[in-house]
Amino acid sequence: MIVTVTANPSLDRTIEVDRLRRGEVQRAQNARVDAGGKGVNVSRALVANGRATRAVLSAGGHAGIELIALLDAARVPVTEVPVAGGVRSNLTLAEADGTVTKLNEAGPVLDAAEAAALLDAAARSGADWIAGCGSLPPGVGTGFYATLVDRAHAAGAKSVVDSSGPAFEACLAAGPDLVKPNLEELAEAARMPIATLGDAVKAAEALRDAGAGAVLASLGADGAILVEAGGVWHAKAPLARPVASTVGAGDAALAGFLAAGGQGPNALAAAVAWGTAAVALPGSIMPAPHDIDLDAVETTAAPAASRILS
Repeated sequence: MIVTVTANPSLDRTIEVDRLRRGEVQRAQNARVDAGGKGVNVSRALVANGRATRAVLSAGGHAGIELIALLDAARVPVTEVPVAGGVRSNLTLAEADGTVTKLNEAGPVLDAAEAAALLDAAARSGADWIAGCGSLPPGVGTGFYATLVDRAHAAGAKSVVDSSGPAFEACLAAGPDLVKPNLEELAEAARMPIATLGDAVKAAEALRDAGAGAVLASLGADGAILVEAGGVWHAKAPLARPVASTVGAGDAALAGFLAAGGQGPNALAAAVAWGTAAVALPGSIMPAPHDIDLDAVETTAAPAASRILS
């Protein structure tokens, strides 16, 4: 079973407009509300594809009640850690040309006991994989994910971290089995510019040198790379449909990777197939089996280092 830990979940509100015109009153063409937060999205994608998962998350306030109701409707098993503050709301403005503007709230302040309860719930879950995902809310120290990695290993589970900034960098020394940065996060953590596929591989190797067992890095339109002890691979798939929303695509990719075994080129291909399917769906809808085309993914071992990223 894959257990996700989301310390800072959200209600994700998506509003579609033809074009965003600042300072004007506009009517939305479509609007939707989804349960959000990176770990929540991973669990939603797994459930949509019939895989065993449980979402460990903090929840409080009226927005927390709505969040749990949405997950219940989606049949996502939840371990709820009650917190005093209210769940945040994130707003996505999606324009017809594919431009996406996100406005994310910081989230509620969590005290030490609330943060510890999240770690305890994950450690007791009986998971095969424990995935710590997303930003940390105010009040939670940067060592949260490092502690989660330690607790996962003590419980006999593999660990993956998908985050950014100081909390992501601090987890590396704990030895997570896998980390999943996007291109920007990879460059920030490795402290190097990335212009080519070779740069991305070098940056991923730097994260492995810092302690990560393997690096799955999503590269947007350029697919994804996997750098692990067994080798280096690049995978990419064409878009069968126009981009509807990039929100949650990286989370779908991580779900696909873990669902396919969590290592090797076949898992990388699944990650790219799931992520590519997600960008063709509105809001943060997670892809189901009929959306996913594994045959469209092209996977290459030892990719050409000189290839320039778009």
